[in-house]
Amino acid sequence: MISIESLRVEFGIKPLFADASFVVNDRDRIALVGKNGAGKSTLLKILCGQQQPTSGTVSVPNDTRIGYLPQVMVLQDDTTVRQEAQKAFADVTKMKERLEQLQQQMAERTDYDSQEYMALVDRFTQAHDRYLMMGAENKEAELERTLTGLGFSRTDFERPTSEFSGGWRMRIELAKILLQCPDVLLLDEPTNHLDIESIQWLEQFLAQSASAVVLVSHDRAFINNVCNRTLEISCGHVIDYKVKYNEYMVLRRERREQQLRAYENQQKEIADMKAFIERFRYQATKAVQVQQKVKQLEKIVPIEVDEVDNSAMHLKFPPCLRSGDYPVICDEVRKEYAHVVFDHVNLTIKRGEKVAFVGKNGEGKSTLVKCIMGEIPFDGTLKIGHNVQIGYFAQNQAQLLDESLTVFQTIDNVAKGEIRLRINDILGAFMFGGEASDKRVKVLSGGERTRLAMIRLLLEPVNLLILDEPTNHLDMASKDVLKEAIKAFDGTAIVVSHDREFLDGLVTKVFEFGGGKVREHIGGIYDFLQSKKISELSELQKVQDTKTSQPSQKSLERQETPKNQSYAEHKEQQKLLRKAEKAVEESERKISDMESRLKELDDLLMIPEKAADMTLVTEYTSTKAMLDKEVERWEQLSEQLEQLLN
Repeated sequence: MISIESLRVEFGIKPLFADASFVVNDRDRIALVGKNGAGKSTLLKILCGQQQPTSGTVSVPNDTRIGYLPQVMVLQDDTTVRQEAQKAFADVTKMKERLEQLQQQMAERTDYDSQEYMALVDRFTQAHDRYLMMGAENKEAELERTLTGLGFSRTDFERPTSEFSGGWRMRIELAKILLQCPDVLLLDEPTNHLDIESIQWLEQFLAQSASAVVLVSHDRAFINNVCNRTLEISCGHVIDYKVKYNEYMVLRRERREQQLRAYENQQKEIADMKAFIERFRYQATKAVQVQQKVKQLEKIVPIEVDEVDNSAMHLKFPPCLRSGDYPVICDEVRKEYAHVVFDHVNLTIKRGEKVAFVGKNGEGKSTLVKCIMGEIPFDGTLKIGHNVQIGYFAQNQAQLLDESLTVFQTIDNVAKGEIRLRINDILGAFMFGGEASDKRVKVLSGGERTRLAMIRLLLEPVNLLILDEPTNHLDMASKDVLKEAIKAFDGTAIVVSHDREFLDGLVTKVFEFGGGKVREHIGGIYDFLQSKKISELSELQKVQDTKTSQPSQKSLERQETPKNQSYAEHKEQQKLLRKAEKAVEESERKISDMESRLKELDDLLMIPEKAADMTLVTEYTSTKAMLDKEVERWEQLSEQLEQLLN
């Protein structure tokens, strides 16, 4: 599908990579891996034509459609979520407008027996057939399924995109790309702005998609579940491993051991040659042998060993003061904006605990963090324990760095006291040694910026770490080291993350955010999944929705009469409850009937002689409009029922 031959990219004296050759085949699922700054994002830009290589060829068939999601993009804010997502159907929209024009012409004319009218009917029929073949009538349903899968609620569809954060707008762009159904999907860190449930929905979508996929991601579980092939950029070369990521790690380790053995043998050979030359340089009887050794030495091509493995990132948090026994206590904490974000939050975090905040984006994880930090007002009581010193790493911490400064200046500006004498040692431990410390922030990759922001956090001793999505843009090795450092940290840690592999084995308690509530679960992230009796978090919302729309009779019977409520009041409450439940069931029946009728009409309109039947077309349009209204009504009724149940 896409053929790459002898690709070479240069930005400076040393090429980013050279002599790269590989092929992207139909339905390939390729993970593009390598250290931060190795050139992964650059390679994706070259594949989609946004950037030209220094040399080499990229061959893409003319009819191949490529969808590309970059890490950062300029987003528009002049439409609603639905309107922006509908831009993915530009061809379908044009065809629909053409059909409406032809339909209008047919309605205005009365010369039904003329050849011109029959020709007009033929054009309408052909256009309508093509419209149906494009699956146009199902596009709206696909749009809603995709947006819902990526975490949007139906009430979000008509909201302006300007009301959403950058991460949510990136989801809209991802939805547009998926809806276009390209032949090749190029995804650069697609999981950075997704919660766990949306990531698992995307996993399922890609598994069922007919597109070839090339993706860059630092979510090990995600790429293991999606990809069946691994391309590694290492030491300026692209190595093709036709296996999953876990198997690649084994082969990679074996290859590195071979590299090290070859490197050590070569270094010994070079040392022996240099010693021979130095020993016999001035002896006339050995002049010929010395010249031979010099020529052999000049011809040796140095063996490279991947720098990622040569420079380990030794991350260690400095010693901290002992805090009180309970660094964070929430008592009936409530926060609302235009709607209630969460209410009746009661939680206690003990000294030394490592806990996770999980849940869909927008459910209040970062909001509660801001309440703990004292950045926003709230209702209720939130106590920060005695002698607590907070270190906070926000999602946008890396973007807040001054791009005009160098790496060294960035740290030098915040370092105080004796720590300033050790700046070079600290930078070296974080793989910013040597010339890398003179790089300006503006040329750093996302992962390098994140590491630099993490160094800033480490300069001051703290005993309560709050990390909001700390693994975004970090490579696998950096994530592993960060995880081990947090596990060894003496203080308390609150980690907001969607990275299952990162949380596994790190946290001993999970706080689930959802539906305006915060629920405590003892155990790790996979214990949390098992406690919900689901294999994936994507199933969690479905379970909750089912419980809301179809309350069991047993659950209704459990509702006892409150002590401060009279029998008459309780009876009236039960009456309203039954009425609401009946209304929801009636609405669901109507929706089912209309969906069945739409399918019947769709089958009828597929028949050529009935494709131009205006009666059927009109009924289809009106039924679709009624269905949309009934779905909105069902949502309102379900919300009313939920309020009564609570």
